[in-house]
Amino acid sequence: MKIAIAKDGNMVSGHFGHCEGFEVFNVDGKEIKGREFLQNPGHKPGFLPRYLGEKGMDVIIAGGMGATAQELFAENGVNVVVGASGNLEDVIKRYLDGEVKSTGSVCTEHAHEGECGH
Repeated sequence: MKIAIAKDGNMVSGHFGHCEGFEVFNVDGKEIKGREFLQNPGHKPGFLPRYLGEKGMDVIIAGGMGATAQELFAENGVNVVVGASGNLEDVIKRYLDGEVKSTGSVCTEHAHEGECGH
C-alpha cells in the first residue's frame, strides 16, 4: 500500500494543494517498507488527484483539502484522510495503528480560510 502525506517540512500540511510535496510511505500491513518524497508539481484544480493516482497512491493524508479534490480521489478509489496534523512520523504510525480518522473537513477558500483542519 502507498500512503501519501501532504507535508511542509516534517509536518502535515494544513492545505493539500499548497503543500511543498508528499511523503510517500510504502507499507505492508503495519510495517513501513520504504519512503520517498514527491515534490508538489504545482496547484492546478483537479491536477494533483490525477497525478497522485497515476503514482499508485492508496491513501492521501492532509490537514485540509477542497471538495473537488476529495471527490476526484474517491472516484478513483483513493481513501482521503483530512483533519490530520502533527509530525509525519507520528501521523503515519498513528494511522497504521488505526488512530487517525478523517474529520471530513473541506477547505472552502484557496486563501486557507474556512475549514482547513487547522
